[in-house]
Amino acid sequence: MSKVYPIGIIGGGSAGVMATLRSVLNNDETIFFPGTRRDKKRSRERWVMKVENMPGHLNYKRGIVEPNKESLEWLSEGVFKEKFHWMKDLGIKKIQTKDDLFELTDSEENKYLCEHVILCTGVMDVQPHIQESIKDILPFANKQTADYCLRCDGHHVYGKEVSVIGHTSSAAWVAVMLYERYKVPNMMILTNGEKPDFSEDLKKLIDLYKIDVYEEKIDQILGDVRSGKLDGYILCCGTSVHTDITFISLGMIVYNELAKQVEAKLDERGFVLGNSKGETNIQNFYVAGDLRANTKKQIYTAWDTAVDAADDINVKIRKKKRERLLKQYE
Repeated sequence: MSKVYPIGIIGGGSAGVMATLRSVLNNDETIFFPGTRRDKKRSRERWVMKVENMPGHLNYKRGIVEPNKESLEWLSEGVFKEKFHWMKDLGIKKIQTKDDLFELTDSEENKYLCEHVILCTGVMDVQPHIQESIKDILPFANKQTADYCLRCDGHHVYGKEVSVIGHTSSAAWVAVMLYERYKVPNMMILTNGEKPDFSEDLKKLIDLYKIDVYEEKIDQILGDVRSGKLDGYILCCGTSVHTDITFISLGMIVYNELAKQVEAKLDERGFVLGNSKGETNIQNFYVAGDLRANTKKQIYTAWDTAVDAADDINVKIRKKKRERLLKQYE
């Protein structure tokens, strides 16, 4: 463990790959931990198939996985390959500070020392429980039938009957925004057994837009598991509701465990706080992508925050080398 890597990057989604790409192309030696197979199952990267809200990704069958893989393979074979250490199928389970460095322990108990760290472990959308399990919704998830992001997939509701699963004002706003933007023929909110917690203004809009609210638990999903085509739900009261597409608005699971280990500051929702370059209150410890507070949870913003972090680290590395050379010159 005597070797010290200038940059360690944790997380293999859009932010992690972009941080790696930018760091290596900055000619900074970088060690990259994309995560274990278990980590990947919990990541958004695995569940997002198509990406239609940004140029260049329309023809990929797996909208994040495939372009990420292309970029990493290109780095591993290119002119900067000696600067790129791709730790395939390895994740980091522990970080601790050691003098002015970070000691990273991977999923197989190997340890690494890094001068700088960019944390890109991201988030996951909370799934609805149907008969006490999330398994029933997964065949439909992110297939333009059960979706989570208005900005990514809202356009799929045009001309369709739409439902939103959730019981908070956030869920009600999703229903209102989709109705206002696309004038869908039928909109409903399914609280799945939870008591609605909508603001008074939202209640007025729900009434004005004739949005139906069903408070009963969902008992069964109607649809084709193989194709992911959704037909609707049967509620516990026996009522059958038809819907072509559902938006799930139940919040996010924020993967901030490693940030907590080094005592990086979090906001009230658990996202990691950073300055304009993504550096946290812990010197040389950066956050990028969906995990970072006060950002859009989109691929292009993940890329932007990743580039900011990688370039800021490069400034520090070059400055340190420059000062050392100037001192020798004197």
